Amino acid sequence: MSPSIIEFHNVVKSFGPQRVLDNVTISFEAGRTTVIAGGSGQGKSVTLKLILGLLAPDAGEILVNGQDITKMKLRELNRIREKFGVLFQGAALLDSMTVFENVALPLRERTKFKPPEIAQRVRKMLTQFNLEEHEAKFPAQLSGGMKKRVGLARALMLQPEIMLFDEPTTGLDPQITMEIYRLFFNSQKQFGYTSIIVSHDIPKVFNLADQVVLLNKGKMVTFASPEEIPLSTEPQIVSFAVETMGHIYSSSKMEHNI
Repeated sequence: MSPSIIEFHNVVKSFGPQRVLDNVTISFEAGRTTVIAGGSGQGKSVTLKLILGLLAPDAGEILVNGQDITKMKLRELNRIREKFGVLFQGAALLDSMTVFENVALPLRERTKFKPPEIAQRVRKMLTQFNLEEHEAKFPAQLSGGMKKRVGLARALMLQPEIMLFDEPTTGLDPQITMEIYRLFFNSQKQFGYTSIIVSHDIPKVFNLADQVVLLNKGKMVTFASPEEIPLSTEPQIVSFAVETMGHIYSSSKMEHNI
């Protein structure tokens, strides 16, 4: 079992009368991929913002490498954030910059590398993601799948320990979605980062998961594999499994485990 790189201890987060996270305790293991799933408004993206320190919990501790980020001042928190790379829903590329300039941006802003060193590192990363022929293009000239490639290349330029993915395949067709999932799988194996993926693309995204976390009414339920989900005795989780994974998926898994 890998050590935990992120831990929630009795975390509570509410917005007005709605308690989004209700005394949640969970851990995310280093070097593994966790998929966070659940219905709309259940707190998936809120969880990512708590991990980044963009939101503060009402109660509880959030540890990153054993350090409680809820008690940190901004300068210390920013140092912790350097451990993270983030791929947003729309890739969040800067429209006025070329592919090369977008990928180079983290190095220019957060390192003291000279321009030749930056160019060398960026071109190496572009080659790894099959983007070398597109470095002079602007985001408007790229397909949705290509934008994701550029966004991931940029997020990995500083070699983060942890990658957060917020609905990374929204708006992509099924074929491109599967290509992006293969890209995530291969890059995680190559770079060895811890991956946390928030997604509604159930059950396909489960193929990436070492651990699945279901958010439901403020609680987090952890499954070591997606095959365990339909075997739950909780009616709401069974309902979620049938709705998102299908009756056939559920029944076949149950038969397999009888």
